[in-house]
Amino acid sequence: MALNFDLHEKQSLAYTTEATEILYGGAAGGGKSHLMRVRAITFALECPRAQIYLFRRIRSDLITNHMEGPQGFRAMLNPLVEQKKVVMTEDTVKFANGSRIYLSHCKDEQDRYQYQGKEIHLLLIDELTHFTETIYRYLRQRVRMVGVRHQGFPRIIASANPGGVGHTWVKAMFIDSQKPYEIKRMPKEEGGFLRQFIPARLEDNPSLTQDDPEYEDRLAGLGSEALVKAYRWGDWNIVEGAFFPEFNTQRHVVERFEIPDHWARIRAADWGSASPFSVGWYAVASDETLAHNQFGEPVTIPRGCLVKYREWYGASKPNVGLKLTAEEVGEGIVARERGDPPMSRAVLDPSAFSVDGGPSIAERMFSTGAKFGRADNRRIAKRGALSGWDQLRARLKGDGDGNPMIVFFDDCKHTIRTLPAMQHDELNPEDMDTDGEDHCADETRYACMARPWIKTQPKPDKPWEFKPVTFNEAALRAERNQAKTRERI
Repeated sequence: MALNFDLHEKQSLAYTTEATEILYGGAAGGGKSHLMRVRAITFALECPRAQIYLFRRIRSDLITNHMEGPQGFRAMLNPLVEQKKVVMTEDTVKFANGSRIYLSHCKDEQDRYQYQGKEIHLLLIDELTHFTETIYRYLRQRVRMVGVRHQGFPRIIASANPGGVGHTWVKAMFIDSQKPYEIKRMPKEEGGFLRQFIPARLEDNPSLTQDDPEYEDRLAGLGSEALVKAYRWGDWNIVEGAFFPEFNTQRHVVERFEIPDHWARIRAADWGSASPFSVGWYAVASDETLAHNQFGEPVTIPRGCLVKYREWYGASKPNVGLKLTAEEVGEGIVARERGDPPMSRAVLDPSAFSVDGGPSIAERMFSTGAKFGRADNRRIAKRGALSGWDQLRARLKGDGDGNPMIVFFDDCKHTIRTLPAMQHDELNPEDMDTDGEDHCADETRYACMARPWIKTQPKPDKPWEFKPVTFNEAALRAERNQAKTRERI
């Protein structure tokens, strides 16, 4: 019995492309999951002993989205199961020719090690933005073929919608690096694959629009303009579920201007070696100043506003550190401050002060002249105390008159890139998801806690209260007033 899998135009393009590292989709309803199942099945049939891994972050989502239902593997492969050419278990599809489809999950970064030593001929990742870059890079280096030959393989096909913990790195890797549909050979350090982004929207999947004509209405009814733009139209410049929705480039990003020498200076740093370090330099506005955003519009900087005028982000690529020593980082800080007014305060990630059989990271930095105090690391509010995220959020919201209380020079590109993309922690919505690229956010939080700011509340008018007066009190007041009148006469 022959299998007949129909593909629409965009799905067919992703199926036949010569690219070997493909991101497909970008909007809801583009037929991403169906494409992956079809490509997995056909490759398994064409290539004996093919090893195919289909990933989602959560295991239960794998079964729901890919195994069960009228379009799942069980329904699609039922003719071959009846012919005893396919045997299916809960999370594995076994073909008579020795090929295997493994339904796999990788919720946390430590879970990636269970795939150490695996040889993956076709890697399929459903909802790539649900994964960290560390997980993706680890799985990608398992994609290889030894003793098996098939044209155009090994290969990676991933799908994604904007948003999620991986939004920033997926956007940087697939969306910002090249034009849609363009096929580009990546360098060795990027895996050497032929990379391509194939955008697909709801209208590229006629089957869905015909079978469920009200699906578009449900997308329009998501209740959030940002979410509609992301899921309906595949807008990667929109971040739904952002930890700091208050961030707005028009208000918070300004063109560089000359900072007066008498403004107080603060330095803050988040330590990292294998992961990035982040150092930020801030000035505290002691005079109201007028700046301009990228559109040439005026931005008022009130007294007390923090101005981030310099950053040093120690990364070789998104969320991958430079592996510099503490001394090298310290020397870099001293070099960058040469000629600057002295720092009023400098704070460093408290973990850098830990001692384990030798000088701490902080002590080694001190030896170069880059001196720090211990940063206040309180992330969320407890028992009414100040917290770092609340301080940063309050400054982003501003003084109540439309003016921000923290701004960033437009060349602080890593802060501007990562801060608006940070997500809430799934288990603790009051905190940030630390799986994201949070190093600039942490360092900015330390700076805010080094210079706490509380919005001044206007004093309410004292309400008038009627107080009854007894006859004797009224008579006594009248007598006193008469006496004062006689004295003036």
